[in-house]
Amino acid sequence: MRTKEDIRKKYSILTYGCQMNERDTETIAGLLEKSGYVEAASPEEANLIIFNTCSVRTSAENKVYGKLGEIKRLKKARPDLLVGFGGCMAQMEEVRKKLGEGGVVDIIFGTHNLHELPRLVEKAEAGVERPVIDVWPEAGDIVEGLPARRTGGVSAFVNIMFGCNNFCSYCIVPFTRGRERSRKPSDIIDEVKDLVQQGVKEVTLLGQNVNSYGKGLEPETDFASLLELVNEIPGLERIRFTTSHPRDVSERLLSTIASCRKVCEHIHAPLQAGSNRILKAMNRGYTREYYLDLVHKMREIVPGVAVTTDLIVGFPGESDRDFEDTIDMVKRIRFDAAFTFMYSPRSGTKAARLSDQVPLEVKKERLLQLNEIQYNIALEANRRFEGKDVEVLVEGPSKTNPRKLTGRTRTNRIVVFEGKPDLAGRLVMVRVREAKTFTLLGEAVEG
Repeated sequence: MRTKEDIRKKYSILTYGCQMNERDTETIAGLLEKSGYVEAASPEEANLIIFNTCSVRTSAENKVYGKLGEIKRLKKARPDLLVGFGGCMAQMEEVRKKLGEGGVVDIIFGTHNLHELPRLVEKAEAGVERPVIDVWPEAGDIVEGLPARRTGGVSAFVNIMFGCNNFCSYCIVPFTRGRERSRKPSDIIDEVKDLVQQGVKEVTLLGQNVNSYGKGLEPETDFASLLELVNEIPGLERIRFTTSHPRDVSERLLSTIASCRKVCEHIHAPLQAGSNRILKAMNRGYTREYYLDLVHKMREIVPGVAVTTDLIVGFPGESDRDFEDTIDMVKRIRFDAAFTFMYSPRSGTKAARLSDQVPLEVKKERLLQLNEIQYNIALEANRRFEGKDVEVLVEGPSKTNPRKLTGRTRTNRIVVFEGKPDLAGRLVMVRVREAKTFTLLGEAVEG
């Protein structure tokens, strides 16, 4: 006998990319559920499959196209299946043209009109027009109060702004996410308070460059002031944020991080390259000397701060000497962790038009060398915690070992440890027994 749940329309969302996309997925799910959909256990059981895509690197796009091939076979067996396509890839005209000719996608929507998805789905369901394409070339006013389906964990993402004004020569984000737009502090505070009421203990404030927060708002404000406001919310235990453009990290912001008890001692400041020549070609707006001085200020003003970064190898024109400058910076700064990438040409960006592209084999070799050095540095940094007690916000069972718990330190280190299941959602002290490159292992301290 079929239950009411069996006959309800079901959705499945395939998410690619950064925390921004993860947060957008929560909104997409909330909008669909408000429209009467329920989440499917798998794409195979769904009536509607949504792709929430990323266009930062070629590898991300290739994953999407590969999955679309799988869904095409699924749709052939189930012609009534609807497929939606959104996110950053949908903002690109050449992608929309390709999708329109592919015969798989029924709905194409952009990053700027997420709130209109229910209307587009309804239009596709009616079958009058397919594919239904509605992608705004530019962002409108920020739409507040959209529903969201949160995961129900102890941590949550909160957008504080959208878009980016920096136009780094390799980056597609200003073209897919638009110019910077900040949410009002009151709207952010209300959202965080609501999350705390739902049991959230930690929020991560999101923006392409959180240090630019507040520009254009009336009355004027800045990111440091927002941190101070969020820090005062009762029941909230921790505040994180990402990402910080190095050029815009002020001493006032660093002092605020140090003085606000709930703000964690972790700053992610993408360096991208260690060569001044390459930094200039990337349009990053700072030099290696500036960045070295900035890290010194971070560690001086915020005791115990963890500094993490992004690094790109193989940017057009990068010589052996330029690459050695990046290695030199990694050795000097000794990052707690780094996300490393091979340069990936993005259509529409300035760097994609440069003729001096670095061969793939050279990029691979440089990435291997960089990772080997950085991984050794990260392991040494983690070994400093062996035998020490660290504060951990317990997220729940470890994905790799469900018999153990996992959580993060204030400096964003992952800790897997032995402890009672009822510790989930709590701040506990964990004694570190062993350090790995990406993880600390230990046990909960009794009492």
